[in-house]
Amino acid sequence: MRDDVVEASAVVGHTPDVVWQIVGSPEWYSRFVPEIAGCEIQEHAARGRGPRGVIRIVPERGQVMEAQVQAVVYRPGEHVVWCGVPDEGAWVSLELRPLAGGKTELFVRMMLPPSHLDLVSSVKKDVRALARRLDLHLAGQSDPDADRDGNKATKLRTTSVLVRAGVLSAGRPDKIARQLSSLAQWGATIAGGYQAAAARVPDEPALHDERSLRTFRQVQERSDRLANGLSELGVGERDRIALMCRNHAAMVESFVAASKLGADLILLNTGLSAASVKDVLAEHEPAAVLADDEFAQTIANVPGDFARISTWPDAETGYPTVDELIHAAPADPPKPVDRPGRVVVLTSGTSGTPKGARRPTPKGMGTAAAILDRIPLRAGDRILVAAPLFHSWGLAAMQLGMALRASLALIRKFDAEETLRAIAEQKCDALFAVPIMLQRIMDLPERVRARYDLSSLRIVASSGSAMSGTFVTQFMDTFGDVLYNFYGSTEVSWASIADPGDLRAAPGTAGRCPLGTRVAILDEERKPVPPGGEGQIFVGNDMLFDGYTNGKDPARAADLMATGDVGYLDAAGRLFVTGRADEMIVSGGENVFPRPVEEALVALPGVHDAAVVGVADAEYGQRLAAYVVPRRGASLHAEDIRAYIHQRLARFAVPRDVYFVPDLPRNATGKILKRLLHDDTWPVSSDY
Repeated sequence: MRDDVVEASAVVGHTPDVVWQIVGSPEWYSRFVPEIAGCEIQEHAARGRGPRGVIRIVPERGQVMEAQVQAVVYRPGEHVVWCGVPDEGAWVSLELRPLAGGKTELFVRMMLPPSHLDLVSSVKKDVRALARRLDLHLAGQSDPDADRDGNKATKLRTTSVLVRAGVLSAGRPDKIARQLSSLAQWGATIAGGYQAAAARVPDEPALHDERSLRTFRQVQERSDRLANGLSELGVGERDRIALMCRNHAAMVESFVAASKLGADLILLNTGLSAASVKDVLAEHEPAAVLADDEFAQTIANVPGDFARISTWPDAETGYPTVDELIHAAPADPPKPVDRPGRVVVLTSGTSGTPKGARRPTPKGMGTAAAILDRIPLRAGDRILVAAPLFHSWGLAAMQLGMALRASLALIRKFDAEETLRAIAEQKCDALFAVPIMLQRIMDLPERVRARYDLSSLRIVASSGSAMSGTFVTQFMDTFGDVLYNFYGSTEVSWASIADPGDLRAAPGTAGRCPLGTRVAILDEERKPVPPGGEGQIFVGNDMLFDGYTNGKDPARAADLMATGDVGYLDAAGRLFVTGRADEMIVSGGENVFPRPVEEALVALPGVHDAAVVGVADAEYGQRLAAYVVPRRGASLHAEDIRAYIHQRLARFAVPRDVYFVPDLPRNATGKILKRLLHDDTWPVSSDY
């Protein structure tokens, strides 16, 4: 052996042709080798040549390395040798040698340049672990030694996160005493959070919208009066209050007031149709509806004996306003209630009428610590909240903001350039948004983005729908490594968070579990899948929801709850979501999820956005139909789209139908409404 060539081997309990299923599929390498973050194949193997693609490697305590690679030796079932493009002398050889008893020796040889020699020890150390993962996967067995408690939220770890974020910090003894007293009386509720913040930093800015600036003291005093005013209208503990508002200070004050009353809050999506609003209100029977004037007519048309109150007056509706209630009500602080009010968030409703999901009351500061463990917000940060407060992500921003005593700048109607202007003028530290908003910001001309000084922005926290790996990389190349991708659902709250390091290594990842959270990938029998295997995503944490208001719940497995998505964990513990369980398309006996096809489509130059759905097919049962939004000035043809996908994905993943559309139908939080793509009224073209 040459001195600069490293060799290692291990035995796998399967024949070479079976082991080759993984060894010959580089797109699977990240599921078995922790140092490999991903490998995208750009050209599949063909007669006389091996596959070619891009590989990303993350050495232990090292920076992400990305390189073009080519299989210069590719003998199926026997041997593959990978080298860089251009060839700089480094290579990796994976050889399968048959052994007696139907086993295989996996013989690894590699030569690395001197600058990458830190990989040598990890490769030699991990070959046996690789063989073990291969064995379990190929045998269809889960890992009995999988760590189930490594992310446990101990008091020490939780306290450490809260101290690092400044939630727990030194200060005047009298203010700390009042802060702790508020939390003791009201608990980790919205009322308790804002009471505690007002006790600690009463004169610091709390809420800023286009009409007003409120301090924490003002929020406390106004919400006391608003709670009393609502009480005089007959709203009490365990009653329901519906909110249909855009982001502004009065909406947050209504949150706090309802919490002080012990009333349940029903958050109405501002994009709901009048019929859906009527259905939701009929189901929940609120004692009062607080709505912006632009929705006054929708609320007026709903029958019912409930108080109607204006939260953003800009028309003559005849309804009393929040300010009028506040000015007329007594200032006496309400007394803590026996049962904290709950928040009911409506599911996105991408496939039908939205359902109400009862959010649990946080059990303590551990809820904030879970997110702060992965997103490094700090006490006193200035947070721009563009994500709707009626959405789980906007709600999370508000709840984190009150724990951090942060100043929230509230965007009532999103505009990409105005958002950048607000960040620059208010020197915001963080932006909470949904992906479509970030897409709109990226769509701005570079000369427009360059007008604004965004140097204060440390964190762009996104959630609500999938972001393509191509977009993630483009965004961070433009704005720096500030992007954090939060994956969760209305039902499970959170599952994982990808920080900039994760997104640089694996742009398509949903990240890793935050403190106190466990993710399991389970099969149809609710049993763990083998290492690297795909299955339904189940989550366990302290904030699993309390159930739908219609009594139906998602699937459960012991203390875990299903997200409704399908995915897998790579060898480094990063979660990947491959699609919705109910979106699986069976075409010619093959199971296909739209998301990998959509990811490939948006990576194609000239494609701005894409969605893939299944349609009925007489021969194959179902076939894939792609709806593609071209970039301005692009020249695209359906056959080019099909050829491009065929080069990168399996034959059965190639869309038979390709339609070009000016845009995709989305709801108020940016999720694509795929059911509308089947509607004959949606404008399509078979060529562009």
